[in-house]
Amino acid sequence: MQEALAPRKTTRVDSHATMALAALVIANVALAFGPLFVRVADVGPVAAGFWRIALATPMLLGTAMAMGDRPFGASRGLWGVLALAGVAFAADLASWHVGIGYTTLANSTLFGNCAVLIFPIYGFVAARMWPSRMQALALALAAVGAALLMGRSASLSTRNLAGDLFCLLAGVLYALYFILMTRVRARLAPVPALALSSLASIPPLLLLALGLGEQIWPHSWWPLLAMAVVSQLIGQGCMIYALGHLTPLVIGIGLLIQPIVGAALGWVVFDERLAAADAVGAVFVALALVLVRGGGKPERVASPDGEPKSA
Repeated sequence: MQEALAPRKTTRVDSHATMALAALVIANVALAFGPLFVRVADVGPVAAGFWRIALATPMLLGTAMAMGDRPFGASRGLWGVLALAGVAFAADLASWHVGIGYTTLANSTLFGNCAVLIFPIYGFVAARMWPSRMQALALALAAVGAALLMGRSASLSTRNLAGDLFCLLAGVLYALYFILMTRVRARLAPVPALALSSLASIPPLLLLALGLGEQIWPHSWWPLLAMAVVSQLIGQGCMIYALGHLTPLVIGIGLLIQPIVGAALGWVVFDERLAAADAVGAVFVALALVLVRGGGKPERVASPDGEPKSA
């Protein structure tokens, strides 16, 4: 009897991994549109980040409660981690949005996702294990793909340098956000986890936008509403779901989808020229994702008290 049950369990795990991988792709495609919305918004870049979160958070909280979750009650003992995650995400958005105005769309998504390397390294350190040969090959392909995508950045002009550095800082902060949210997802479902971390991001973003003297109130709401729905609800929502079911290596490589989409958007909307290296880099990233597609959720995810939890 027990042997007959095993295939069904494997099927369920595979189904979760497949859904999570699909969510990861959707998340990165949606998040790649963020720089476009920031550029066309008629508020300051940090203020745009504030509206992205402020407009999405009530919808996230309402959705969590409608689904029967109790975000505030279920998060006891996690408020410190959630607060840190919210501040890290606010700092990430602020730095990224400022950088977007001083570099290309492709560069902003590429440098803004340098978590592509940081988060997998964290995963291996936390698991106290070396990558397998297949994982190492996937990482190598992703690294080559990223280098090719940076081909245009090799025209790293001084004109783009400030923007690239702001986006690079944002990528480091994004990796920190992922690390903190991995702990949160060990206890909370995706929607309440995202809702509460988003709530913690609102005050620092508003204070920073006011401190920088940015225009806060918009004349045109559509870019901010689009950012709230596409970037936060769909993009970040799918990302937080995937975070509970996929390894840091898969999440990290998946982040390279963003610069591919960002480069295409920059080409179509702003005539930011594409090169053959971009296409080859995109193929390498796709191959890396294929190689790690089976690397789904780890067998054991330890909660802070040491007991294995289902994410």
